[in-house]
Amino acid sequence: MYLPTHFEESRTEVMHTLLRAHPLGLLVTLSGGELQANSIPFMLDAQRGPHGTLVAHVARANPLWREAALTPVLAVFQGPQAYISPSGYAAKAEHGKVVPTWNYVMVQARGRLRAIEDARELHALVSRLTNTHEAGRAAPWAVSDAPDDYIEKMLGAIVGIEIPIESLTGKWKVSQNRSAADRDGVARMLEQEPGGAAMAAQVRNPGAAPA
Repeated sequence: MYLPTHFEESRTEVMHTLLRAHPLGLLVTLSGGELQANSIPFMLDAQRGPHGTLVAHVARANPLWREAALTPVLAVFQGPQAYISPSGYAAKAEHGKVVPTWNYVMVQARGRLRAIEDARELHALVSRLTNTHEAGRAAPWAVSDAPDDYIEKMLGAIVGIEIPIESLTGKWKVSQNRSAADRDGVARMLEQEPGGAAMAAQVRNPGAAPA
């Protein structure tokens, strides 16, 4: 992707934080000479591999796990994003030479996909995914809450996938190319807009952990 130096985020812990906060990734694969894109909720296993490993599952009926097995794939994760009006810039009052833009946060993870069909390994994978996504709920649901025969049937309808991450690329386009006065104006403007607080925090401190 196009990545000017001032928008580049290279801190692994910052990119991992975004993957955990926004786990729904867009998985891009190549099948039959055509690009395919599937939205998939991932879990990040940060301890496996130099950049971590992405873990998820797909429907067995989805040809993705067969067609993309052992091939290079791209998973795209997006965080806060917002339209930026020139009205927020201090420079508007100074000389008026300002235009609108769009701020956003994105991480791209690349690796080779591995399919998981082994029943025991798949059960462990689904249990970890469930525990991760249910964490923090007042009454978290667990795989063991459902009857064993039902879980066995459901596991037969899915296939696990893992992507050991070979490279991580982060792009934080959050007004770093503007003056301090302009950034402050943008942050204050966003703080007054519905849903703007998350992007305002990034403008004030690029790579800030979600509140």
